[in-house]
Amino acid sequence: MAENQNGQERSEQPTSKRQSESRKKGQVARSKELGTLLVVSGALMFIWLTSDALMNSLFAFMNNALTPSGELLSNPVLLSNYLADSIVSGLLVVMPLLLVTVVLALVGPTLMGGIVFSFEALAFKAEKLDPVKGLGKIFSTKGLIELVKALLKFFLIVGIAAYLFFLTQTEILTLGRLEVVDGILKSGSYIIWLTFLTSLSLAIISAIDIPYQLWSHNNELKMTMQEVKDESKETDGRPEVKSRIRQLQREISERRMLEDVPTADVVITNPTHYSVALKYDQSGATAPIVVAKGADLVALKIRTIASENNVLIYEEPPLARAIFASSEIGDEIPAPLFLAVARVLAYVFHLKKAGPTDYVPRPEAASLPEDYMKFCEEGL
Repeated sequence: MAENQNGQERSEQPTSKRQSESRKKGQVARSKELGTLLVVSGALMFIWLTSDALMNSLFAFMNNALTPSGELLSNPVLLSNYLADSIVSGLLVVMPLLLVTVVLALVGPTLMGGIVFSFEALAFKAEKLDPVKGLGKIFSTKGLIELVKALLKFFLIVGIAAYLFFLTQTEILTLGRLEVVDGILKSGSYIIWLTFLTSLSLAIISAIDIPYQLWSHNNELKMTMQEVKDESKETDGRPEVKSRIRQLQREISERRMLEDVPTADVVITNPTHYSVALKYDQSGATAPIVVAKGADLVALKIRTIASENNVLIYEEPPLARAIFASSEIGDEIPAPLFLAVARVLAYVFHLKKAGPTDYVPRPEAASLPEDYMKFCEEGL
């Protein structure tokens, strides 16, 4: 198994951040054999599809270029112009084929790893001139595999050429006796067959090389357990920092919540463990809203602020626990608790309207729906 410089095993798959950083450096899986296969087979296909037009253009060019008139040969100025025109004409004949090969040469790398342009990969690095590291790369496992592939391609191509020559040696040796046009056509057919068989051999090599390159690139990016932990800390933050952030967020949320307690109509308590502050807008709200809630010390703060701001504190433990467990701050209370809360709010509003000598009886405790009784019986 691969190891890093500290001797630790790279047993973990690379993270998305590791892969992204590798891509920015221009390090992606590439198969040279795939690119070569596309260029060779694509050029061969183009020649086969356009063989008639290509041969006619080529014959016309050669006929024009190789049969200058006597006037041209005797005039250096006209001869130089003729030579320039011939070069341009020759380039125009082969230009479509050149364009196809250039496009395929660009398409090949994008099939593995996509398009990547990295200034970091182009930057000069003095370590690249280190002969010791250069020899290390040559004699590394990757270098040996590249050598094996190069030798395999060489022997395949030489073997295919030798086999083709063995099959057609009589015809090849008699090419000199044919007319020029027939000889060119016959030679071209042999070259096309050689190229076709070569592309088949490259397809075999590519089928082996592509999975290997993907595996090799992934293996190079593998990480140790320590590297994964360090990256997690850098990405998500250290545990103590995250804990401190969560604590500050809770404190900020708690301060905002406590600021809303004076606006509440009533605070329903457990009476000591839980406190829930409710507000009901009679002009527009459809149900009472929870403006604050808390347990233990927070519950005590809610009760203290409520007392300081003349907000009625109403003790009904089952109802307080049910609202606390089923509602979040800013939410309307659940529909099954409407009736129980309505009793309390009606009592509160009657108290506010009553005079100093008026008596407002406290309502009896309401029975909660069965689903909400578990908050009272089993705890939260």
